[in-house]
Amino acid sequence: MLTAVEVVEEIKRGNSSCEELIHRIFERIERSELNCYITLNKEAAIEDARDVDKRHEEEKYRQKKLLGVPIAIKDSISTRGIQTTCASKILMGYIPPYNATVIEALKNEGAIILGKTNMDEFCMGSSTETSYFGPTKNPHDLTRVPGGSSGGSAAAIAAGESVLALGSDTGGSIRCPASFCGITGLKPTYGFVSRYGLIAYANSLEQIGPMASTVMDTALLLEVLAAKDERDSTQIKLPNNAPTNYRCSWLDVPRTEPAAIKGMRIGVPREFIEGSSPEVERSVWDAIHTFEDFGATYTELRMRNLNYALAAYYLIAMSEASSNLARFDGLRYGLRTGKDEDWHTTFSRIRSEGFGEEVKRRIILGTYALSAGYYGKYYLKALKVRTLIKHEFEEALKSHDILAMPTMPFVAFKLGERIKDPLSLYLADVNTVSVNLAGVPSISLPCGSSHGLPIGLQLVATHFEEDALLRAAYWYEQNAH
Repeated sequence: MLTAVEVVEEIKRGNSSCEELIHRIFERIERSELNCYITLNKEAAIEDARDVDKRHEEEKYRQKKLLGVPIAIKDSISTRGIQTTCASKILMGYIPPYNATVIEALKNEGAIILGKTNMDEFCMGSSTETSYFGPTKNPHDLTRVPGGSSGGSAAAIAAGESVLALGSDTGGSIRCPASFCGITGLKPTYGFVSRYGLIAYANSLEQIGPMASTVMDTALLLEVLAAKDERDSTQIKLPNNAPTNYRCSWLDVPRTEPAAIKGMRIGVPREFIEGSSPEVERSVWDAIHTFEDFGATYTELRMRNLNYALAAYYLIAMSEASSNLARFDGLRYGLRTGKDEDWHTTFSRIRSEGFGEEVKRRIILGTYALSAGYYGKYYLKALKVRTLIKHEFEEALKSHDILAMPTMPFVAFKLGERIKDPLSLYLADVNTVSVNLAGVPSISLPCGSSHGLPIGLQLVATHFEEDALLRAAYWYEQNAH
């Protein structure tokens, strides 16, 4: 499978047919056992591909950054005219009347939407097993999970069922499946990418982000996603001198050029390493030593408040979820079952039938944490811990250019292994949730394997330093053995 950069070059040169590429991908999807997609956009995608083939020589088309590039969209991102379910029964048949800002940005740059990918229901999970439409399987081993909640997007890239994909990341939902499926996934700084049109799980934590097979493709997609949007009050207005083309400064640098990372200061928080499997720990240290071999330095450090990150994250996320999901009642859109009775009975019946077990569990826990007498004891305390964690990341990144750690503490686990034990699933997020609490950017990229299953290296930078993060990731990708 070509990379996105290669697809654009081939189409603009007239060396490749976009329509043929789209047909090949749909043939692969239709033969697949992975269950990456919930809804396909086949007819519209082929029509768009024909348009690209007809008009690729026009100057207006030649300027498009993603001309003819097939892309898969996580099913929590609104797409006009295409069913958007959040992998939940309660939203079956819901077709948004508008596009998310990121979808408009993709269309403006010539990307071709293949369809909507499978995910954990309402982004609640780390394995893509809570989907109403059944689990997605890991392309490296069909008996294992692809990670979650953006598992369909990650598996589609790893299996050649898409070239690019969008995910969303509330507590690791881009980086976890990127690690388990052996691809690259980036969670941008909170406020960097517009959230308009993203169906909310936890507003103060989640970000839409790029998923791709290479760091260069990830950077290319991020450039497009960074479109400014007045409709999202959480999006930050960056200074005029902020980079907008993350790739331009890389192209002339030889991949083995030590100057690219010489003197880089890497922090390695012990809390992220401890508890990881021996194979994961070994692969991550090998990656850190690769940086060291070319002139970077590393120091181990302690970030003691991280011990409270998982508890704080789940209290905040579940509380926000209980508020956000109150809007899903089947009365205006989505599931409508049985004969209407009084409002309370109808509301309860629709939500009981429409939501899966994990979503119900999180709504109940979140409602409890926000209830009178417990708000201060749980939710308010979690917010205070969040502030401590944010300050701890800021302090660590004052004396280090990046932080390096495992993305996940282990490789992909077997389907059904953890789904019956919610606590073990929550613990899987131990290395990712703190990044969302702090709001800093983070990228996961492959750094090794164990028994044929990928291992992910997670790099973290300070707020809005996506450029530095991508440079370090690109250098490692080009030099890893």
